[in-house]
Amino acid sequence: MVTSRDVAELAGVSQATVSRVMSSSAKLSPATKARVQAAMDTLGYVPHAGAQAMKTRRTNTIGVVVADLTNPFYAEVLDELSRELDAAGFRAVIWNAGGGSHHDALKAIREHAVDGVIFTTATEDSVELQAAIEKNSQIVLINRVVEGLECDQVTSSNTDGGAAVADYLLAHGKTRVAFIGGANNASTSRERMEGFLSRMAERGHPVPEHFRFHGGFSHDNSAQVMNRLLSRADRPQAVFCANDHMAFGALDALRANQLQPQDCWVIGYDDVEMAAWDSFSLTTVRQPSREMARVGAKMLIDRIFSPASAPRRVNFPCDLIVRGSTERA
Repeated sequence: MVTSRDVAELAGVSQATVSRVMSSSAKLSPATKARVQAAMDTLGYVPHAGAQAMKTRRTNTIGVVVADLTNPFYAEVLDELSRELDAAGFRAVIWNAGGGSHHDALKAIREHAVDGVIFTTATEDSVELQAAIEKNSQIVLINRVVEGLECDQVTSSNTDGGAAVADYLLAHGKTRVAFIGGANNASTSRERMEGFLSRMAERGHPVPEHFRFHGGFSHDNSAQVMNRLLSRADRPQAVFCANDHMAFGALDALRANQLQPQDCWVIGYDDVEMAAWDSFSLTTVRQPSREMARVGAKMLIDRIFSPASAPRRVNFPCDLIVRGSTERA
């Protein structure tokens, strides 16, 4: 078995230098790092993860908790997170929040099985998450905000995005509108709804209770709600969905009822890549999901190496992207 001693002898350095190269120490010259790496490649040396973890007290593994892998938003976030973590020498372990996986993630961090966890699904009523933060666990929230939680958080201007949708609809004479949102304890849905409803009311066209719907952030749930809305004698002129995944369900329901965008406009939120496909051509609020993922990954890595630094919150602006689902009127 090839050992770090063999690598050190071939590279002409000490074992300590080899260890520093493997731990990505910034105190080594590029030439030294290159020489050690070349020796490792020549000998086919693979560091023993368990031994490294015992020495550094790090696993170089990051947990990532997502809500729904069928939602293309999370696929894009995971893709960017994986790239960023891999470039920094970390592996990613993915948990789907369904079935209590967030409990598994918090247990993993308590047991030091991971160095930190990125949550994309945090809710305000998570007592366990609050307890983990109080124990100085390394945690970053992406796409969610939990007020009062002392941890790094990355989000977008959801309230402004909801208000921009209201302004756009009213500018085109759409006053009878509906909102389809996710769970109320998710900051994304709540903030987008508040921005939308507040601006509609502020401008003299409040959205009635029977045109406000809450549930899961799912395609099927949105399609069912849309079917009920379209069956009404006073069906809405437009529907704002709290994310693109639900907006796709609303569009599919529109087609199933043999209706066109001019019969009821549909607007989403996120601007996932599918939103621009000709089959959807979805008008939506764009939040920079990939940039949010990159920043969140860097924040967690910084937190792992500097655990005593003050928590940060980054808030990205959003833009309304107009496409065919609102007929580009």
